[in-house]
Amino acid sequence: MEKPITVTFEPEGRRGRAATGTSIFQAAREVGVGIRSECAGEGTCGKCKVIVKNKNAANEVTDIEREHLSSREINSDYRLACRTIVKQNITVMVPEETRIGKRKIQITGLERPVPLNPSVKKFHVVLPKPTLSDVRPDFERLRDSLKKEQGYKKLRVNYELLKELPDILRNANWDLTVTIWSDHVIIAAEAGDTSNKLLGLAIDVGTSKIVGYVVDLMTGQTVGVGFIENPQIMHGEDVISRITFAMGSNEKLRVLQKLAVEGINDVLHEACTQASADPNNIYEATIAGNTAMHHFLLGIQPKHLAFSPYTPAVRKSIEVKAEKLGIKINRNGNVHVLPVIAGFVGADAVGDVLSSGIHESAELSLLLDIGTNTEAFVGNADDILSCSCASGPAFEGAHIKHGMKAVTGAIEKVRIIPDTYEVEYETIDDMKPVGLCGSAMVDIVAEMLKSGIINHHGRLNSDIETSRLKTVDKVPEFVLAWENETATEKEITVTQKDIGEIQLAKAAMFTGCSILMKRKNVKKENFDRVFIAGAFGNYINPENAKFIGLVPDVPTEKIEFVGNTAITGAKMVLVSREARETAEALSKRIRYLELAADPSFSSEFSQALFFPHRDLDRFPSVRKYLKFER
Repeated sequence: MEKPITVTFEPEGRRGRAATGTSIFQAAREVGVGIRSECAGEGTCGKCKVIVKNKNAANEVTDIEREHLSSREINSDYRLACRTIVKQNITVMVPEETRIGKRKIQITGLERPVPLNPSVKKFHVVLPKPTLSDVRPDFERLRDSLKKEQGYKKLRVNYELLKELPDILRNANWDLTVTIWSDHVIIAAEAGDTSNKLLGLAIDVGTSKIVGYVVDLMTGQTVGVGFIENPQIMHGEDVISRITFAMGSNEKLRVLQKLAVEGINDVLHEACTQASADPNNIYEATIAGNTAMHHFLLGIQPKHLAFSPYTPAVRKSIEVKAEKLGIKINRNGNVHVLPVIAGFVGADAVGDVLSSGIHESAELSLLLDIGTNTEAFVGNADDILSCSCASGPAFEGAHIKHGMKAVTGAIEKVRIIPDTYEVEYETIDDMKPVGLCGSAMVDIVAEMLKSGIINHHGRLNSDIETSRLKTVDKVPEFVLAWENETATEKEITVTQKDIGEIQLAKAAMFTGCSILMKRKNVKKENFDRVFIAGAFGNYINPENAKFIGLVPDVPTEKIEFVGNTAITGAKMVLVSREARETAEALSKRIRYLELAADPSFSSEFSQALFFPHRDLDRFPSVRKYLKFER
């Protein structure tokens, strides 16, 4: 029997045991060491770089590694964790740029007032005790009192609660508080008067993070907040990678469901700790998420979301008992999963519309929730048309050479001095830079465009005179931070390929907006408001976003950043039955357009690949600053 191998991860000094043939990536996962990977260890992203000094302790460098690592990196003992197989006791250094750091997470969003009318309510009742002349059964005795005092005519009791009801009533000496869900089901009974302890939980299950609010349903106020990275991230940073994983077997789908539930419970624990709240006093949870997260959480096979025509299993909202899902609120509590609109426009998008209020306004609005899949809406109270733009993971740092998420040390803002090409930047938490997050990439492309470092086509200009412009392994790149400035002691650069990734992402977004506007027969001048939702959207520079064509060229004063409207939409549905009914109606009312089916898609997309667009007349505020080659 082979002895297990000891794998030591530095600089943390964390050790774990692994069987011969295990990859370093798998070993890191086993001991909880965070290593970046956008491809879930498939060897396609090249982001899981580690340093292995003892070459005899692992397999030879593979062809896949040679594709992603430069000769200098290979000579410096760099390997890809997912392709490196351990053969004997080994020490692995996880460099700064590969570690998963503290994430900058958007936990707040625009909240609109709604009627305070939650689906769960509590009532204190004192029941007459049974006598020989009054032998009504326990439930009927409780039901009759609630009918007399609160006017409830048709009540039933949760089966699990019914089994305990006789003891609860007698131990409480017939003085108790009951919780009623949706005006017809008694879901909890507690001794004494606990009617002032009525809490709910609102959750946004995002692809990269899970955010939760504990809400006092007596006041509608948020009393505790929790958030974590979505633990499903170990199986891929994007939904397609996770859907592919889930397609492997029902067991793999259960793995993703379990991770989603565990993540929600971790957020619940953090929010309850902050609020000094007992999870048993939480009687309902409302959950928003994109359609893939919705399916993962509910254990619904998501594979058909990945293939045309991308149909979800269900559109309407789902009600399920908390105990059945494993969510650790009151075990008889209800979980309400918001409805979806389409395969790539999910319950989080319903929350976006609900929070923004565009469905109630006479003003014409554009609403964008920017992410790997950007949801776009054009409309008002009369009609709303939506689409999903496959903007790609570039805004999350994927496919960008030095890209990363918005974690400590990520460069988030950039300015380039036009005459000298010198670079000024800001990092998250004011730490030495380790990479670039999405908001920085928007700034970088805009600043390079303004400075003439790239042209209308996005090509780097080899004629400019600066030491920052160089060629590495035959690939042109521009140095943003010199090696003596960075935490990794390596240059941070932006390459021609990186610029191309942003071109593709912004072209997808602009094309979506353009086609929606054509279908609605409106122009950008007709927009009264432009809402930008999502964590990424909250940190971008609006002027630079317009400058590269990421969003239509509208006056900046019309642009409003509304933050995490998925979580605030889930909260609105939690505290207001009227908002819940509106959300249900919106999922049916919002019209969905499949962009790939539009005959003008290809031509619109090809024109949008230019910065800011092939037709500069669409961007007069940009054209007056720049003279592009035609």
